[in-house]
Amino acid sequence: MEAKNSEFSHISVMLHEVIEQMAVKPEGIYMDGTLGGAGHSHAIAERLTTGHLYGIDRDEEAIRAAGERLSDLPGRYTILRGNYRDGVRRLQEQGVTGVDGILLDLGVSSRQFDTPERGFSYRFDGPLDMRMDQRQTLTAADIVNTYPEKELFRIIRDYGEDRFAANIAKHIAAARSKAPIRTTFELNEIIKAAIPARMRQNGHPSKQTFQALRIECNGELEALQSSLEEMVDFLKPGGRLCVITFHSLEDRIVKNVFKTCENPCTCPPDFPICTCGKVSKGRNITKKPITAGEEELESNSRSKSAKLRVFEASGR
Repeated sequence: MEAKNSEFSHISVMLHEVIEQMAVKPEGIYMDGTLGGAGHSHAIAERLTTGHLYGIDRDEEAIRAAGERLSDLPGRYTILRGNYRDGVRRLQEQGVTGVDGILLDLGVSSRQFDTPERGFSYRFDGPLDMRMDQRQTLTAADIVNTYPEKELFRIIRDYGEDRFAANIAKHIAAARSKAPIRTTFELNEIIKAAIPARMRQNGHPSKQTFQALRIECNGELEALQSSLEEMVDFLKPGGRLCVITFHSLEDRIVKNVFKTCENPCTCPPDFPICTCGKVSKGRNITKKPITAGEEELESNSRSKSAKLRVFEASGR
């Protein structure tokens, strides 16, 4: 299923699996919190009759592309610009009191990665931007050039999980003391110099640092951590929250939140009965995450690191 707009024509990751797990009802209400090119959203909306889809995205270009992609399904969708962390509030403003399904596809779109001016990729020379919402003032260049060295180290260590985080932060601090670091390729050279040559064999040396800067710039982990339980609470009985992650930091948050929502009891294990009064919100459908099938892995490289976890709300 190709998007009309070629700029967002990448195949939606795990489309079949998402639709299967979402169990779309023709009369249901759904939220796609990461609309992107609307590949997933289109597949949901085309299964609706009296139901409705609400799509949310921060990126103005994604909003435009999604509008084109969904234009053949008038009346079945509403597009809202914003961060999915505010999705429940935004839908409540639309008069929605609960939904039958929510999707979060946390991957950065191919269009964002492949546009040098956006600064997401170490493969293209461009400004150090990395903002998913270009109305935001903070850029990756601001982080690189103004954050204290210790804070850069923490970000690269925690969000990039790079063993050379301390040395990379040190090299960045030394370089920016001479002149501001403005472009992706300038940063590439600094990172390369901070990593021993023998350790540059497994992938691009900048991969983990760029991931860390993007996460910090867009507040990605905070948004995920702060919104998942609220989304679970917004599900109608039997409704499902489907989340696709692309790295271990995201997956760990989703796994832990789903586990807590399924079993929130805080009583000591040896207590004969529960006294904390915390009740399960539903069940974690995916004790182990769902991954892409062999056919998709061969045709869509973005799916290789994708993991899908699903939570189903209990009847309340």
